[in-house]
Amino acid sequence: MGRWLRRIRGAIGVGVAWGLAWFLAGMALLLVVGPDAADVPFPLFFGFLGFLAGVTFSGLLGLVDGRRRFDQMSLPRFATLGALGGVLFSSAFVALAGLGASALVVLVPVFGIAGAGSAAGSLALARKAEEAPILRSDIDDL
Repeated sequence: MGRWLRRIRGAIGVGVAWGLAWFLAGMALLLVVGPDAADVPFPLFFGFLGFLAGVTFSGLLGLVDGRRRFDQMSLPRFATLGALGGVLFSSAFVALAGLGASALVVLVPVFGIAGAGSAAGSLALARKAEEAPILRSDIDDL
């Protein structure tokens, strides 16, 4: 049971990280087009979509490369899985929202590129975190 909880926690963590990055992208878009451009605030909507895309990517990564460590994964493969996760998520989003096939022409490339970029950034951050020295404080010294 502990392994599944760790995987769920990891998927939620990836979703939160992607949601934050996509939220910031929505903020940038909001600054460009103005606050009256859409019914739904771009940052909140993008953040929500980023969270869901991150969780989708995390599930896909667990299925395909679940037993590998971050130092064993290549950046192109990770980005490809991110793009595939973005395509799968956008397809499911279009189907559930009933947007029609014409929306796929726009959303699949956007989510694919955003997923690839987010996955590459996630791997870069994970590798950086693994390299960082662990701060320790010995209780005996106090």
